[in-house]
Amino acid sequence: MPEEIQATSEIPPHIMAAMRERMRMAQRLGRIKHKLVVMSGKGGVGKSTCAANLAVALAADSKVGLLDADVTGPDVPKIMGVEDAQIVSGDDGIEPAVGPRGVKVISMAQLLADRDTPVIWRGPLKIKALKQMLIDVNWGDLDFLIIDLPPGTSDEPLSIAQEIPEADGAIVVTTPQEVSLLDVRKSIGFAQAVRLPIVGIIENMSGLVCPHCGKTVDVFKRGGGEAAARELGLRFLGRVPLDPRIVVGGDAGKPFVVEHPDSPAAKAFEGIVKEIRAGLKAPAPRPSGPLAR
Repeated sequence: MPEEIQATSEIPPHIMAAMRERMRMAQRLGRIKHKLVVMSGKGGVGKSTCAANLAVALAADSKVGLLDADVTGPDVPKIMGVEDAQIVSGDDGIEPAVGPRGVKVISMAQLLADRDTPVIWRGPLKIKALKQMLIDVNWGDLDFLIIDLPPGTSDEPLSIAQEIPEADGAIVVTTPQEVSLLDVRKSIGFAQAVRLPIVGIIENMSGLVCPHCGKTVDVFKRGGGEAAARELGLRFLGRVPLDPRIVVGGDAGKPFVVEHPDSPAAKAFEGIVKEIRAGLKAPAPRPSGPLAR
């Protein structure tokens, strides 16, 4: 009888493994002061470009890491110029690549044998990969960890929200037009559902300054992101204008906040960083208005 009691009182191996995993993640994340996720309701709004330049802008006076959580479409290494960086494993785990201004970068793209290899995985495998990038990567001591989520509100965003419940919140990227704003509202609804605070909204691709006449052309309208933030009771972090040099820099692996620090887009990100830092000193507002509970 005592032997039976002892056997039933033992912790099952799979529970022990999960407990160890949670402890290791707590140790890694405990060395990171702020965790921010960058998300959008749809693709094509420049979310990864915003995440990369946001990380580099913050790194002007902070220690920053950038996690590319888009397992099936990882673009961050290309934007950050570490596409060909060799990822090695040491005593403290996987060593991330180091991008501009010392930003530590990890992405599924760096773990594939070939850049053209597709990742054909179902949800559980993608979630496992994300956990490994949080647990097994030697992030060290960071002031900020920026997590670039894939578009939508499915496996990866849900996994990150569950694995990092102490995250400071989400930065939502949109373009000004109504089609993008429809999906942004879904992202905000997702954040409500998983109790993730919203740090604020960035309006990307907001106007194009003509290089010939100097006039501003509102290619995707203007002000939609700001209006949505006002309606929902959220912080408006700022608007980033279109600039052809952003595309050129992204393709060359040179973030524009470093390559063109005096450009309107780079100045916009400086202002956004100030808004983010100010917002982190106070509780992030919960959405109000039609989507509020």
